[in-house]
Amino acid sequence: MGEFVVRGGRRLEGTLRVHGAKNAALPIMAAAVLASAPVTLEGVPKLRDVDVMIEVLRALGAKVQWVDRTLVIDPSGIHQYVIPAELMMKMRASIFVIGPLLAKFGHAVAMQPGGCSIGDRPIDIHIYGFRQIGADVTETEQGTRLDAVNLTGGAVHLSYPSVGATENLMMAAALIPGETRIRNAAMEPEIVDLAQFLEKLGATIRGAGTPDIRIVGRRELHGATHSVIPDRIEAATFILAASATGGHVVLENCIIEHLPGLVGRLRDLGVEIREGEGDRIEVNAPQAYRTMPVSLHTGPYPGFATDMQAQFMAFLLKVPGVHIISERVFENRLGHARELRRMGAQVMADQRVALIYGGHALHGATVRALDLRAGAALVIAGLTADGQTVITEREVIERGYEDLDARLNTLGADIDRR
Repeated sequence: MGEFVVRGGRRLEGTLRVHGAKNAALPIMAAAVLASAPVTLEGVPKLRDVDVMIEVLRALGAKVQWVDRTLVIDPSGIHQYVIPAELMMKMRASIFVIGPLLAKFGHAVAMQPGGCSIGDRPIDIHIYGFRQIGADVTETEQGTRLDAVNLTGGAVHLSYPSVGATENLMMAAALIPGETRIRNAAMEPEIVDLAQFLEKLGATIRGAGTPDIRIVGRRELHGATHSVIPDRIEAATFILAASATGGHVVLENCIIEHLPGLVGRLRDLGVEIREGEGDRIEVNAPQAYRTMPVSLHTGPYPGFATDMQAQFMAFLLKVPGVHIISERVFENRLGHARELRRMGAQVMADQRVALIYGGHALHGATVRALDLRAGAALVIAGLTADGQTVITEREVIERGYEDLDARLNTLGADIDRR
């Protein structure tokens, strides 16, 4: 596994463009299975997770090719419905093809997906939803098998507003004639982006971005061209890196409305965040923060995103005061607290709650990227630490950040990869 070597003490300054959203691109790539003609996706980030999804689609029989930063997917050659187990184990988002395969072929077989070790993430909510729209589910040696002679649509009430389950059901419903209704649906911006893509294919969707989504599907969906929304988690990471280093950074292709849990808190702490024209924001952070305790808990959108929690913890180490973070989405997503302690951070954490004593200096150390966002948090901490920080398992970070070192270096950071 590779490493990032971060030499701290440099203020970030400059302009950076946010890439397309990984968490929007992956389900939209899976939804291309539904189409009867090629799909063109603009602004897809070039990430390890995207590469795995391309492998999944090709293994099913699709033709996929890059044209600059545009991805062209031709699903006409898809001929099987069994997702290779080795690809399922590489990435959790491979589960997204189950809904499209079930709707298109009446069958889908998949193993429990892999991905970051941030807690128990069973697919039972997905399975429950598929059963409600007419699928039979059995466990086989190959994994979970779903069969449906005729998917029926109807109403599904999710026990939790799962993003993945909402997206999987939306995709399946797009190919079911008649109306499918999803109650207690997830409301994330990525849900809205998927809905807009499915409408371009020919489905009719109302209520995306609310807890009550209605999908009127069609027996055949056509091709389309679609631009993926900006990555709000990547944007948050750069905002927090600038805020932690006392920086002055302009972010282009950043939709501030997608960051409701973050922007207000940073402004309360003294970070100036100004909106400009054309999805452009300016971040101007103070060199030092006043003492101010912060308390937050993660939750479904529009709450504070769990994918921003680790990076926000790294930022809070710069803010004097006693802070509390409660992780309410995943039960094992505070492991980065242990790694931050190697750098001198005063943090106490169990599986769900962290107590952070901010305002104390950090020093360089060798630390490990336990998961994608934890790795990004360690990069932020390394930017503020005295000396050199070595972050191992670089590839984990590269699952969700394209050229993170080079892009931060354009803002004045000093990061090498090896």
